[in-house]
Amino acid sequence: MNKFCIIGNSVATSRTPAEGPLAGWGQYLADFLDGRYELKNYARDAMTARSYYTERFITLLNTLGPGDVVAIDFGAVEQRINVPLRYHSPREFTEFLKLYVAAISGEGAVPVLVTPTARCTFDVHGGVVDSHDGYPELVREVAAATGAPLVDLNHFTTRMLQELGPTRARGFYRWTDAGEHPNHPDGIVDSTHFNEAGAREVARIFASVLHRLPGLPPGLVAPDALQQQGVYPPVQPEFTVSHPESALFGGSPVTGPPTIKSPSASRTVSPLHKFSGEAPPGTSYLLFFEGNTYVGGTSVNSEGRWLWRRTVNWPGGEHHLQAVGIVDSGVTAVAGVSFTVRDHVEPPVVLGPREGAWSGPRPRFSGTAAPDVSKVMVLEGGRLIGEAPVREDGTWSVRHPHDWRPGRYVVEFVSVFSALHSRPTPLSLRIHGVPEGNWIRTSAASREPCGDKCEHLPFAGTW
Repeated sequence: MNKFCIIGNSVATSRTPAEGPLAGWGQYLADFLDGRYELKNYARDAMTARSYYTERFITLLNTLGPGDVVAIDFGAVEQRINVPLRYHSPREFTEFLKLYVAAISGEGAVPVLVTPTARCTFDVHGGVVDSHDGYPELVREVAAATGAPLVDLNHFTTRMLQELGPTRARGFYRWTDAGEHPNHPDGIVDSTHFNEAGAREVARIFASVLHRLPGLPPGLVAPDALQQQGVYPPVQPEFTVSHPESALFGGSPVTGPPTIKSPSASRTVSPLHKFSGEAPPGTSYLLFFEGNTYVGGTSVNSEGRWLWRRTVNWPGGEHHLQAVGIVDSGVTAVAGVSFTVRDHVEPPVVLGPREGAWSGPRPRFSGTAAPDVSKVMVLEGGRLIGEAPVREDGTWSVRHPHDWRPGRYVVEFVSVFSALHSRPTPLSLRIHGVPEGNWIRTSAASREPCGDKCEHLPFAGTW
């Protein structure tokens, strides 16, 4: 019996019933494969293309043989430049994908590249937002360059979400109101991971693409299983409220207002901010308004807690949200909070060293960043090499801990706010020092120094 293997991250990972409503599309794929193939799902939480390659890939290679198939599903988190342990520059990401393809092919197995699934986020016009910073296109480019088969899940799940629209799409994700699921009594907003229904639908889509994909072993997918039609989720309750404005204007409140704990007043937030707070006893549902316009609602759990996020991104600028609760005898008083949405981030200003200047072997970089920026990321040669926290006065600085070799370099600096990041600010600099091939270095090459400040050897060019 041949194997169909999946390597990747948490979106494909198989889940247990105890983890519900969380589910991974990989756990349902066996339902659509021919009985001659055994499914092996090696996708794991927090795995990236780099970490899987260095920590787990050898074990998989030792099990592969001719006729096996390996789905390579990365790209969901590698673009997160604000998380250094996960971030892969575009060059690093594509290099790892090519290494996977070459190694799997070398064992006689078939590598299948997979683009990451779309997230449940929409713009104000109802269009699905690309939240992967172009990394799905990098997967497509590697497939074209290597000839590896491609399952473009990003394309097909984006189309699926577009058909569902903002009113129904969250019904396929691990996204529940407070009090709706026992595993998440305070609610959970997860626009990345699927629930059972969503994961099964993605598995069905994946198998449908496999069935007509050239370059794969024949008989991989069971045709009869593909006859099952997908079942789309219903319209979410917040979009079925009739005449919600009557709660805002329809009578005197019978109790005090709900509290909005997040965001705090006048705070700057991202377009996908999660609102949370508490409601007076007996409140069953909250309705939210901007101005006089209803924008959504959420259930309240038995302890009075609630959690809510729009499926549509907030546009940048100033906003004022009002919340009113529904109780058996009427409505609560109205609560409100003003906040600012930042939908883009300005690049940082680099003050030192100046453009084209000479620097010693451990350069110190410094500058300023726009309000609300939390840190500035430093990249050289397309690789992330450092991060600098931004101080309260908007300044930042960082010194790289390793000696740089003499030469000319271009360093890039990126501002980060929440999950948003800016365009890079480039800086050219020249590192002063003794060149690698100079006699001062090579004349001492036969001996190893006994420490950073060895006094027993001639100067070897480092300091």
